[in-house]
Amino acid sequence: VQLVESGGGTVQAGDSLRLSCVASTRTLTRYRMGWFRQPPGKEREFVATITRSGDSTFYADSVKGRFTISRDDSKNTVYLQMTALKPEDTAVYYCAATVSTLVVTRPPMYLHWGQGTQVTVSS
Repeated sequence: VQLVESGGGTVQAGDSLRLSCVASTRTLTRYRMGWFRQPPGKEREFVATITRSGDSTFYADSVKGRFTISRDDSKNTVYLQMTALKPEDTAVYYCAATVSTLVVTRPPMYLHWGQGTQVTVSS
């Protein structure tokens, strides 16, 4: 499965962005999808995940209430809607796919990764 993220950019604090992740497979429903991010000089961290059916989501505390993960399997696409952005949200954002049916937040549990898209939030 190849994943390609887009939608990153440079914005002001308080602004919104929507990231997209397009998958090469037509069987995206086989995968639980997740978003991760890697701030400068830090380790990759969990942001959000969504079930294969899209009926349940889970978020890191740092983004809860501000970010929304969703999926449109007819378009083989997963989204991350980000609102009320803060400078500490600055990072490279990655989407990832796992066959696990459980809520998984650790990067090694995800088999497939995109190349990442840069999000920079200025104060």
